[in-house]
Amino acid sequence: MIEDRGPRCGGEPDRPRRNRGRRDGEGTPMKHREQVVGVGAVLVRSDGAVLIGHRIKRGETPSWCLPGGHVEAGETFEAAAVREIAEESGIREVTGARVFAVALHTGADRTLLTAGVVARPADTDAEAAVLEPEVFDRWMWARPGALPAPLFPPSAALLAAWRAEPAPGGWTVYPVAGAGGTSDYGLRPTPQ
Repeated sequence: MIEDRGPRCGGEPDRPRRNRGRRDGEGTPMKHREQVVGVGAVLVRSDGAVLIGHRIKRGETPSWCLPGGHVEAGETFEAAAVREIAEESGIREVTGARVFAVALHTGADRTLLTAGVVARPADTDAEAAVLEPEVFDRWMWARPGALPAPLFPPSAALLAAWRAEPAPGGWTVYPVAGAGGTSDYGLRPTPQ
């Protein structure tokens, strides 16, 4: 038993308490892995097409991915989405960035939380460039009903939420109420 003699909630005196960290099915303590807070951007062109990149990051199965990445300390989800869009695709001007959902990967060995942000490019003719060739080999605009596969898991969860479809297995999605979601913002995908 590992003891922690730190102060207890409510000002109780210091006394030993157990560290009840996560354990596997056999009672063995599980290794703690870093928690990840990320963002995925559904960047929607005026014709309804969504920006998606072919992810080829070393050590991962190639997949199709929304622009996105880690949220930096002190950054809002919206600011992180705008920064990641610019860093990954070169599209530097976007409008109306708003959170529409938060996805939690409940089937992982660590906490993976990804916020979905929907926005529009300021330039209706915006074209993405490959700025991180070690991560992406190409970008494309795809119709919501004809997205390429396979999708990067956090992107799949966010796109399902955006399209009002059930979340993929191992993901729980929490729509953000009153945040100017896709239906209020006019960015809900149109049937194809």
